[in-house]
Amino acid sequence: MNCSNFSGTVQENLNVLQLIIYIPIVFFGVIFNVIAFLVFCCKLKKWTETRVYMINLVIADCFLLFTLPFIVYFHRTGHPVDVLCYVIQIIYFTNMPVSIYIITLIAVERYIAIKYPLKAKSFRSPLKAAVSCGFLWIIIIIYAYFNPRFTEEKEKKCFQKTSETTITTLLSGIFGFFIPLVILSFCSIQVIQCLKLKKNMSPLEETSIRKALWIVSMNLCVFIICFLPLNVGLLVRYAMDAAGAACSLRHNASLFIRVTAGVANFNCCLDTLCYYFVAKEFQEASSLLPPFKSLKSRSNQSQITTTNALRDCKKMHDPGVDPQLV
Repeated sequence: MNCSNFSGTVQENLNVLQLIIYIPIVFFGVIFNVIAFLVFCCKLKKWTETRVYMINLVIADCFLLFTLPFIVYFHRTGHPVDVLCYVIQIIYFTNMPVSIYIITLIAVERYIAIKYPLKAKSFRSPLKAAVSCGFLWIIIIIYAYFNPRFTEEKEKKCFQKTSETTITTLLSGIFGFFIPLVILSFCSIQVIQCLKLKKNMSPLEETSIRKALWIVSMNLCVFIICFLPLNVGLLVRYAMDAAGAACSLRHNASLFIRVTAGVANFNCCLDTLCYYFVAKEFQEASSLLPPFKSLKSRSNQSQITTTNALRDCKKMHDPGVDPQLV
């Protein structure tokens, strides 16, 4: 059963809401990611695994920001499905899985460094991180190209899907979000448990552990808040299509998806939390830029306390481990 598109009033309200959400995303996203790009390309001298991952995360965020004005234009004008639509579609639907998997790779790397410190050197290197990111980009771009979300015969307007979802949607949600969510949650919980094992701490050490726990928990929460609602909405919409639900229910699900897509896109601004709290190199270099000089003291203190906490945790597993593995 095919359901008609949103009514004119609903569509106009969605377009207004989209502007309200996307304008601050583009504004702050451009500022944060331009600064991040300048830091990684101009201020840093040493290549590290974290630097490789963060550069790829910046690129993915920039691609997303590039597509948002086009998406707003497509929705407001009812732009037809053409070559431009397909190009923007491929770029847009590549960003989210790339961001999700890069964040997951960072969590896995930290987990290996803490849980298996002696093996970390063989697992971690800038070259291996670059190869992993390159492979990830290639696979996701190929998938986005050969699995278009819109077809010329059935869909008339770009980024306004009206046909039923398919099994591909379900598989995309499972492999593109839920499996990475399980991996990220496992790694984060293991790190948190490791940090909590330290006992008989001084007040300064307790503060360090609390801050480290807050950083790991915050990164996990940001990931869940940004991506879980959208993927749950897509899963529910798939179930409705498979069960032949009424059009009113499908419209409500589609409305939910449109709103949560905006929340998911806000991730390109929240990724800067990773820049400050995960990458020591970014904190040190960004403090040299005028807009972030005021953050230097707070940023350095956060990194020092986190590094100390992770180093203590590592020593509990192997007292002879090299602290530079963190």
